[in-house]
Parts: sequence; C-alpha cells; structure tokens
Amino acid sequence: MNDLKGVYQAPTLEQAEEGLDRLEEKWGSKYPSSVASWRNNWPQLSAYFKYPYELRRMIYTTNQIENYNRQLRKVTKTRTIFPSDDALLKLLYLATMDITEKWTGRDRDWSKILSQLCIYFEERIEPGDLE
Repeated sequence: MNDLKGVYQAPTLEQAEEGLDRLEEKWGSKYPSSVASWRNNWPQLSAYFKYPYELRRMIYTTNQIENYNRQLRKVTKTRTIFPSDDALLKLLYLATMDITEKWTGRDRDWSKILSQLCIYFEERIEPGDLE
C-alpha cells in the first residue's frame, strides 16, 4: 500500500510517474494486471495532478464519505424490515440530520482550499456557497 501511496500522494506528476515505475518494478511480476491497469489508465488517473496538493488530498481521501456510509449502515442494520420505502427514507433523513449536526471540524488550511476551489471551479462555486 505504501508503494501505491507514493504514486497518488506524490507532490508532482513527474514524481508520481517515478513512483509508478518503482511500483511496477517491485510488484509488476506479482500483480501484472493491476499494474497494467494503472499504466493503461494513467492519463485519466493522473489528471488530478493539475490541481494543488490540498485539492488533490480532498479528491483521493474518502474517509468522510466512508464514515457517513458506515453510520447509515449502523442505523439500518438493526431493522430488517421497513413497512414502506417512505419509512426507510425518513429513517435515513433523520440519521443524516443527526450525523451532520456533529460535523464541526474543517480540513486543515480550509481557507486556502476554499480559495483554490473558487479559482479552479469559478463557474460552479462562489465563496459563500462553502462557508
């Protein structure tokens, strides 16, 4: 896993390509189809290197999404049958309201990230939308 992190967490595209070369040297014979998949899809996988590091970190980090999904599964797991689709939707809505009340933390350097989002996606985001 650390070898793969050396690819997608690299500071520059060139360093990521060097990391991919090292990954292929080390793991290419054991996992040829996985490494080939990275090589074949490199133009799409490396597209996010045009963004600054802070934005790239937001793109490849899914911890918040995984945590949210885990909490929703926890709420629905205890009930095996729902009387209707609306009952399930209401439960998910209430769980979401409860989960989002606890979201108080911001990413490190949030003001810098917000500024970068507004620059790179100016046609889609305004500063007031994310505050």
